[in-house]
Amino acid sequence: MEEERDLVVFSDDEGNEFELEIVDYFDYEDQEYAVLIDPESGCGCGCSCDDEACEDKHDHDHEHGAEVYIMKIVVNGEYEEFLPADEDKMDALTKIVEERFEAMEDEDDEDDEDDEDEGEEEKK
Repeated sequence: MEEERDLVVFSDDEGNEFELEIVDYFDYEDQEYAVLIDPESGCGCGCSCDDEACEDKHDHDHEHGAEVYIMKIVVNGEYEEFLPADEDKMDALTKIVEERFEAMEDEDDEDDEDDEDEGEEEKK
């Protein structure tokens, strides 16, 4: 079963639209931030084949190797605006995101190990 993706449409300076996928939210210094990736960046394994079957063959998350964007979220009425993060905070924000991705990968690895253990117990 495919999980629902949280996509946001942005426009560049020339009016070209592109989508980014929100993969995480976090707070830093009383400000909410979102971590976004380009869902069109392929499977992230470096092969650039952009083939879903390839994704299934590689044992990693879709964030691996993808372009990562950190955006500040500003609530404007009932809408959320995604603004570039302040340059002077980027080093700290990048470190937080890297730590959160590492923690997510560790959780996924533990879940995979638990699934394998359950499968072996069922075989017995």
